[in-house]
Amino acid sequence: MKQAIKLIIFISFVLAFAICFVLQGVYLPKSLSETESIFIVKKGQNLFQIAQNLEEEGLIKNKFSFGLYVSLKGNQGKLQAGEYLLNPSMNGVEIAKKIIYGDVSKETITIPEGWSLRDIGWYFENKGMFQAEEVFELVGFPSIDYSKTTDLPQPKDFSLDYDFLKDKPKNLSFDGYFFPDTYEINRGESLEKIIKKMFDNFDEKLSQELRKEIKNQGKTIFEIVTMASLLEKEVRILEDKKIVSGVLWKRLKNGMPLQVDATITYITGKKTTKVLIKDTQIDSLYNTYKYRGLPLGPISNPGLESILAALYPENSEYWYYLSTPEGETIFSRTLGEHNIAKAKYLK
Repeated sequence: MKQAIKLIIFISFVLAFAICFVLQGVYLPKSLSETESIFIVKKGQNLFQIAQNLEEEGLIKNKFSFGLYVSLKGNQGKLQAGEYLLNPSMNGVEIAKKIIYGDVSKETITIPEGWSLRDIGWYFENKGMFQAEEVFELVGFPSIDYSKTTDLPQPKDFSLDYDFLKDKPKNLSFDGYFFPDTYEINRGESLEKIIKKMFDNFDEKLSQELRKEIKNQGKTIFEIVTMASLLEKEVRILEDKKIVSGVLWKRLKNGMPLQVDATITYITGKKTTKVLIKDTQIDSLYNTYKYRGLPLGPISNPGLESILAALYPENSEYWYYLSTPEGETIFSRTLGEHNIAKAKYLK
């Protein structure tokens, strides 16, 4: 009887010790340091690997305690991949909850109005998120007509998920549809998910009322986005955008070339507002000096203001316009007036 009592006491002692070991391992922080670091849980990693890495990076006191706690809670299969912002002053329970609920680190990205796909690709590369070429391979290379080349991989067909892309030609990139805005993303989020957030935003901003108006005007979303992309690059002020929109639609209707300088810089990729005469001879369907009609596709990603200006142009007596280096728009009724304005403002 005494032996049995001793055994029970011993077992109780061991259990109490084990419980204390586990509790202090998960409820007490590794240290009081609040220095934050990014901890990465890779897709496919199991509980043991995650616990091992947490201990090695000095974020938890004991991997066995952490693993046992998560297992006893039945959460070993719920740990989510991602990048987590952690520090040693967090205890094991707090860390476990973050990984179980996928409370990954957040960051923001900002796509300004008027940026092209080329700008977006280099932005991601400069932030160390993705290579520009990765972006272009997913959504298309800028200013490329895929019907004329077999050397580049075809971009993913996002039109299967978004109705507003249905009338976009398959041979072009998705330039024009990355809605300019500031986005909160999960650190380490995939490029495709980020792109879809931009498309989701476009889908929301282009309301059903606007889509109905586009249809009533006998135009396509693609045509409106293309026109809006020109306005975004050429003009700063909404009222001027409406007038320029009227000028460009009028020139199109009368078979006149648009001669939009921004289409040339889109082709060349140059960061300048000055266009050389030789550049206007580039053989590209984006070149509105050489070819009549709208360019092959959008040359930038327009904001809602430019989309509205493209959809609701203002009629005027003007046929020409130019933008001064200060951003002022000068309108002219005749080619003679336009040439005088060029001599005066574009020295």
